[in-house]
Amino acid sequence: MVTEWLNIPKGNERNGFIMAKESAYFIIENLKGKHSMKDIKQELGSAPGVISVAVNTETHRVAIDFDSTGTDQKQLETALENIGYRITDETLEQHIM
Repeated sequence: MVTEWLNIPKGNERNGFIMAKESAYFIIENLKGKHSMKDIKQELGSAPGVISVAVNTETHRVAIDFDSTGTDQKQLETALENIGYRITDETLEQHIM
């Protein structure tokens, strides 16, 4: 089985498939208050492949967990920019689940 070959613990596959999960972290320059939080969660939370969205208005950070078979970091970045947010920094973590 593929999960044994990749040394993935049993139970981390979904319906026999390995989920390619990634986490993107963005620093947003113009992130302000609950309105920004609601906009971002609403826009990105419904995007294909997005698993979860967390917004911290105090640190100006947005964390997005997503299945990379449904979207990618660049698409998420573009979505943030399309709704008016300026990204000053970003990082990506890849996980196999």
